[in-house]
Amino acid sequence: MILSSLTCALMLGCARLWTAIAQSEIKKVEEQDVVLPCQHRFGRLVSKNLDIEWLLQDSEPNQKVVITYSLGSVYENISTKQRGRISFAADYLMGDASIKISSLRSTDSGLYTCKVKNAGVYDWETINLIVLVRPSKPKCWTQGQLLQGNDIKLQCKSEKGTDPILYKWEHLLDSKGHQAKFQPSSRIGSITPERLLLRNLSHVNAGLYQCSATNEAGQESCIVDVTIMHVRDPGIIAGAVIGVIVGLLIIFLIIWFTLYRKESHNYEEEEIPNEIREDAEAPKAKLVNTQSSVGTGSSGSCSVKSIRNGMPYSQQPRTPSTEEDKTPITYTPTEEAKIDRNGPTQAHIKRMGAVPVMIPAQTRAFQTV
Repeated sequence: MILSSLTCALMLGCARLWTAIAQSEIKKVEEQDVVLPCQHRFGRLVSKNLDIEWLLQDSEPNQKVVITYSLGSVYENISTKQRGRISFAADYLMGDASIKISSLRSTDSGLYTCKVKNAGVYDWETINLIVLVRPSKPKCWTQGQLLQGNDIKLQCKSEKGTDPILYKWEHLLDSKGHQAKFQPSSRIGSITPERLLLRNLSHVNAGLYQCSATNEAGQESCIVDVTIMHVRDPGIIAGAVIGVIVGLLIIFLIIWFTLYRKESHNYEEEEIPNEIREDAEAPKAKLVNTQSSVGTGSSGSCSVKSIRNGMPYSQQPRTPSTEEDKTPITYTPTEEAKIDRNGPTQAHIKRMGAVPVMIPAQTRAFQTV
């Protein structure tokens, strides 16, 4: 009984020693392939009792089986995350139970345990796989106004990558394209090396700056261009602003005056015809009496001429149709004097054979004899 207890304790101690010796660490970069070795002593003692099992202990609390060999069959699509990317790398029946993982991902990191059992006897190995992620291309930017005399900060940051990531700033070229170096006023923080402080900006600080992000997997970099703007006299700036405002005001006044003159001219053109129509006098009509000499033994005729709308026209007396109508018209001296003084009356016109014409009262006011 005592002997059996000592034997068990000795075997456990040997197993622990074997585990301590077999445990190792492998580092690989993401997207690479890796082979996890596992050698066992049952290569010449192959039997139906051979059983191989690989387990993974990652960030989750429980172990997961990733690939096994049991009862003459291989089961390699057990893990969803590693399906199609894991397989035995050698002849596991002849003592090499190593496995291969292709296209490594960061989730493949963890503690892998290889357990080989045959007829109640175990061999195992433990391997710590670390998948390194290369730094992503960092982003460079500036904080602060790029004005002469100001202080600014240059920032650099990689979003992905295995820690620790080391950052390094370099002043590559100056504003003229020549090789440059850091000025005494430049300072890189010891706690935040991804930040570069530039104090009291001047032309010597201008140019191209490069930030490099580095870890065990590789390196990426970015470049930022620092262009410094010179501050001008506030009085000059204020004068320029006022000049622009005054110029715009003058242009506005010119446009407004031009439009006002155009509207006034159009208004005058519309009002002048209206004034002529309102103030124009009525057309004048003139009556001109033409009287031929009247006497005994002579024939006489009387025609009435009038001017209507500025154009003279005449009314001829009727032509006698009988012998009686051809009788000469005679007037007494009193009637002749009245005709000379006041013009012929309607009765006189009828006696002369002419047709009397009615003259409107409005036209009569403007007629002259």
